[in-house]
Amino acid sequence: MKKVIPFFIVLILLTSCNMSKKIVYVQNAGSPVSYADTTKSKIPDPKLKVGDLLVITVNANTPEAALPFNLPLVPSQGLTSYDPSGSGSSGGIGLQNYLIDTNGEITFPIIGKIKAVGMTKTVLSDYIKDKIHPFYIKEDPIISIRYANYKVSILGEVAHPSVYTIQNEKINIFEAIALAGDLTIYGKRDNVLLIRENDNGKRETLRIDLRDERLINSAYYYLQQNDVLYIQPNKPKSRASGLSTAETVSISVIGTLISLTSLIVTLLK
Repeated sequence: MKKVIPFFIVLILLTSCNMSKKIVYVQNAGSPVSYADTTKSKIPDPKLKVGDLLVITVNANTPEAALPFNLPLVPSQGLTSYDPSGSGSSGGIGLQNYLIDTNGEITFPIIGKIKAVGMTKTVLSDYIKDKIHPFYIKEDPIISIRYANYKVSILGEVAHPSVYTIQNEKINIFEAIALAGDLTIYGKRDNVLLIRENDNGKRETLRIDLRDERLINSAYYYLQQNDVLYIQPNKPKSRASGLSTAETVSISVIGTLISLTSLIVTLLK
């Protein structure tokens, strides 16, 4: 009888391990980040990528001179809101967005095709300025470029998993987690998966330990456009979440058998 009890225990452990494999996303992806350079990292000026939506406005002391370089205002359904006073949306009028197409280009008024992919917003702004000043606008124009779809995704063991739009285009990893309501007690703090697309369009997977103080001064402290954070559940949560009804019944039956076996062994003594 005594030999039967260890068998049941091993069976439960094996079943529990199998549960974790059923529910954890992107298993075995990513390697721990390197903190070799602990110099304070600057806020990134990310390079533009295919699929980015941009709001580009040209302003000058003479509004009529800048007018041909701004797309006409349209009803703002799905577009960036516009308010001449700068205080918010204004009656459903919106600015049209520039989509960086699969060729990495945008089509800009008067100038035509611009290979925007790989540029930063600053570089693109300077490029547009050089093309229109002083040829079309005599005074120095002001070129404003913003993302219309700057977002990060946070999923897994957080209170409010979602895709979050970042208005000021600057967010660090702890601010992002705060937006999602912080990690639950079941989230693994030492193994957060970061999915990021690099400047070459290749996706990287990295593992971050939120407990490591070196993170604050690293290149991974600030998130970038379209970053994904996945908070992996710990083993107790994985086991609890991964059990099907049949598996739950099976483990319950096994637990009952262990109790009965222990009781019989005690009585026989």
